[in-house]
Amino acid sequence: MPQLVPPVVTALPRAAARAAGEGLAGVTRAVAALRPGAKPLHPAGTVVRGRLTRHGASDGAPPTGVDLLDRPGEGEVVVRLSRAVGLPHPVPDVWGLALRLQHEGETGDLLLASTGWRGPLRHVLVPRWEGSDRPLTTLLPYRTPTGPVLIGARSTDQQEDGAVQRWTLSWARGLGPWHAFADLEIEHPVGDALDGEDEEIEFDPVLHQVSGLRQYPTVRRLRRPAYRTAQRTH
Repeated sequence: MPQLVPPVVTALPRAAARAAGEGLAGVTRAVAALRPGAKPLHPAGTVVRGRLTRHGASDGAPPTGVDLLDRPGEGEVVVRLSRAVGLPHPVPDVWGLALRLQHEGETGDLLLASTGWRGPLRHVLVPRWEGSDRPLTTLLPYRTPTGPVLIGARSTDQQEDGAVQRWTLSWARGLGPWHAFADLEIEHPVGDALDGEDEEIEFDPVLHQVSGLRQYPTVRRLRRPAYRTAQRTH
């Protein structure tokens, strides 16, 4: 007979994620109180158009079961680069890279932030110093038909002033190797000062999920309160 997991055991992760989510929402409210009239997180940025060219994993990686990661293709994307806290340039800040794309008839958002790249550091936020080559990841994994997958991006053409126009997108399982699957190119380079034109776009990876990349329930409980708080306070 299959063993039944006590309800209290299955409820613990949900309760922990819910508590952490409310904690993040509290931080968001505190930042909003200090900076009324502006977004509490990623208050200013630069919005540009770009193109995502997918070639699938080219290094013999097994399929993920996600069309976006496994199959070649291309399409237009909307990209927003931002500083998470909104600290003035050139003070170091966590960078954000938000993508909005259309895939398989659905509108999906991918949100990445500057982190480490190797091992556990790919799950840790790391501020970007002026001109530094700072990779970005989704921090938390997505649910796919073949298991959890983390998405990451690394710049491929950073200029002397830190401006970037191209990134390579990759996926990884756990702490395993990265597998490149696509190239992202925006219409013009964007530098550390992020002094280009901005737009009022509400990126939300929980509400707008990419086809095949689903949020785990625990991740939704962790993220959703902060997103709702940010939208109400703006």
